[in-house]
Amino acid sequence: MEYKIKQTDKFRYIEEGEGETLMLLHGLFGALSNFKDLIEYFRTKYKVVVPMLPLFDLDIFHTTVGGLEKHVQKFIELKGYNNIHLLGNSLGGHVALVHILKHPERIKSLILTGSSGLFENGMGDSYPKRGDYEYIKKKTQVTFYDPATATKELVDEVYAITNNRITVIKIIALAKSAIRNNLNEELNQIKQPTLLIWGNNDAVTPPFVAKEFNRLIPNSELYFIDKCGHAPMMEVPAEFNRILEQFLSRLKQPVAAIV
Repeated sequence: MEYKIKQTDKFRYIEEGEGETLMLLHGLFGALSNFKDLIEYFRTKYKVVVPMLPLFDLDIFHTTVGGLEKHVQKFIELKGYNNIHLLGNSLGGHVALVHILKHPERIKSLILTGSSGLFENGMGDSYPKRGDYEYIKKKTQVTFYDPATATKELVDEVYAITNNRITVIKIIALAKSAIRNNLNEELNQIKQPTLLIWGNNDAVTPPFVAKEFNRLIPNSELYFIDKCGHAPMMEVPAEFNRILEQFLSRLKQPVAAIV
């Protein structure tokens, strides 16, 4: 299903459904296609919002995790969202973490999947190689447990992104910013219920990263999905949606009165 991209001021976004806000933050090579199963499943129960992160539109000095977080904060304030279930994949998870640490007041829960913020395997010092389609194809396939998930359409998307010199400079700037912005010392400040959904075969942010997030974030729970890589919502959407729905449903339940 195609979703209409709305625009308010400088912000481009998708907004589907009604109810509590479920906001999705995509990663460095993220596209709407990454979330299509998730949007379709949850838009009947929640207001699903996907802001388009300006990964390659900011000036080079603001092409950082912090720069992206400021964009998200301004968007949330403009739209007046409250009680947000904030979900981030990969770099989007990192942006979500920075946001909840700076502005926890509007966030009801946090969901991370394959998030950076503690550790990630980069694409290598030579990445991204402009003009080398096979190299880009292999690097895209590494994202998934099943290489076939990296369809030609997806590889073509990544190839197009990495074939622009200015874009490549900004990709490297964002990657370096993510490495520098290690949140190890701050994660214990997160008070909101946090769900970690991780691929057991994630080669970018391996399982030990998920366990460390689980250890450091006080009110967190961790679920691993077998035969799954760095983007569970794409590779095993039914299982991902099931785990997420259970988590969100529990948060809807009223707290039992203390007798």
